[in-house]
Amino acid sequence: MQAIPRSALWLGLAGLIPFFWGALTLLRPELGLWGAATFGPRFIGPYVQLFYGAVILSFMSGVLWGFATKASGRAATAGYILSVIPALWAFFMTGGGPTGAAVNLIVGFLGLLLLDWHFWQMGLAPKWWMHLRGLLTALVVLSFLPLVL
Repeated sequence: MQAIPRSALWLGLAGLIPFFWGALTLLRPELGLWGAATFGPRFIGPYVQLFYGAVILSFMSGVLWGFATKASGRAATAGYILSVIPALWAFFMTGGGPTGAAVNLIVGFLGLLLLDWHFWQMGLAPKWWMHLRGLLTALVVLSFLPLVL
């Protein structure tokens, strides 16, 4: 297994900021009030976490699509079909209130990790991919805990 490239690691970790910012504004109401006054109510608490979570699942569909382009024949077709699942999951499963949407996003990110593993096992993702994706998935799930507990 190769080490995660530093730029990929830092960008992946930076991509966690909205998730943890949302969690922090839930845990610290005064920070939530400041964030709402400074950035607007859409950029605090569950609003930022849920919206950003749907964006990231959609982004990851694009990443998986890119991996599928490295395959051919039926494997490529299957890869393209699998790659759209995270975006569709985000679209259909993030309604119904913040707690239910957060639980569904957790399930979506865990399902995405399984898809990541599948593409990695097929040799379509970089050798370091699962180290990065496992770390980021664990941290995303952790960020949703204040919303679901």
